[in-house]
Amino acid sequence: MSLETFANSKALTLGVELELQIVGTHDYDLTPAAGDLMRLMKGRRIPGDVKPEITTGMIEMATGICIGHQQVLAELREIRDQLVACARRLDVGLCGGGTHPFQDWSRRRIYDTPRFHEISTLYGYLSKQFTIFGQHVHVGCTGPDQALVLLHGLGRYIPHLIALAASSPFVQGTDTGFDSARLNSVFAFPLSGRAPFLLRWDEFEVYFAKMTRTGVVKSMKDFYWDIRPKPEFGTIEVRVLDTPLTVEKAAALAAFIQCLARWLEIERPFGLAEDDYLPYTFNRFQACRFGLEATYVDPTSGEHRVLRDDLRATLARLEPHAIDLRADEALAYLRAEIEGPGNDAAWIRALQQQEHLLPEVVRQQTLRWRG
Repeated sequence: MSLETFANSKALTLGVELELQIVGTHDYDLTPAAGDLMRLMKGRRIPGDVKPEITTGMIEMATGICIGHQQVLAELREIRDQLVACARRLDVGLCGGGTHPFQDWSRRRIYDTPRFHEISTLYGYLSKQFTIFGQHVHVGCTGPDQALVLLHGLGRYIPHLIALAASSPFVQGTDTGFDSARLNSVFAFPLSGRAPFLLRWDEFEVYFAKMTRTGVVKSMKDFYWDIRPKPEFGTIEVRVLDTPLTVEKAAALAAFIQCLARWLEIERPFGLAEDDYLPYTFNRFQACRFGLEATYVDPTSGEHRVLRDDLRATLARLEPHAIDLRADEALAYLRAEIEGPGNDAAWIRALQQQEHLLPEVVRQQTLRWRG
C-alpha cells in the first residue's frame, strides 16, 4: 500500500481531538453509552464532529480546522455543550482525565466497527486496556518536508507537553505514583514511541514502503508514535497529551503547540540530529512519572534542569509569537498553573486526599467538564 499524497494545508492551522469518559451518574464508573450518545448527536449542527472510540465507554470530539486559540476554544465549548446536553438526556456524565481512576478494563466492550474489531483481534487484551483518554493536536504544514522538520523539532518538547497535560495518576483504584500513567498503556503497543529520524519525505516514503512490505503496517494509523505525520490532512499530529479536565486547558495546550511550531519555523533555535533522541526516553519517563518536577536533560548541552524551570524559560521565549498569534491568554493560563496549583494530576490527587472516595473525584470531574 502506498503512502497518501501530502495534502495542501495552511501553515500553523490547528485541529484538536479529545477522547472523553462516559460515566454513569449512580456510580461514576464508565458506562457503555457511546452508541446512544452518537444517536442523539446525529443531526445536531456542530463545528467539528463526534466519533466513537475503541470501547463503548468512550467518545471523541474534534474541532474543524482552526486559525488559533480563540477559534479552538469557541469550537470546543460549542461541541462540549451539545454533548453535555445529550448526556443529560441519557442520565450519564462526561469528563476529561487521561485514565478513569477505578474502571476495570476487563468489563469494557469493543465498539462495533470493523477497524476496532481488527485491532481487538490483533492486540488482544491490550485493546480493552486502551480505554484511556488523550488529546491530539494537529498542526498544519505547508509541505511534507516541513512537516518532518517540525515533527523532530517538537520532539524535544514532548516532556514539557506530557507534564503540562498530565491527568492520569490513578489506575484501577490505585495511585500509580505517575502523573501520566496513561502513556504506559500506549508504550505497550509495538509501534509506539518516536518516529524515525528522517527529514525528507522521499526518505519517509521509502521507510513506509519497507514497513508495508513486511505486512506490519497498512496505513499511518498503525503507527502509535508520540508525533506522527498525517498526510491526508497535511498536518503533524501530537499525541502525548492526556485529555485535560476542561476545554479551556485543552485550547491552551493547542495554542502552546502552535506557538512552539511558529518559534521553531521562524527562529530555528537549534539544529536537528539523531543524537537529539539520546535522552528522549529518559525525559519522557521523567515527565510521565514526576510531571512538572521531572528532571529534563537538554539534548544539546546535556545539562540537567527541573522541567518546571525549563517550561518557564520556554514560555518566556514564546511570548512574542504568542502575541502575534493572539495566544498570549493561553500561555498566561499555563503559566498560572505552573506557578500555582500544578497540572490536572495534582488536582485529582488533592481531591482524593480530601474526599477519600474516587467516585466523588469523578463526579467533580464531570462538574469541571461542564464548565
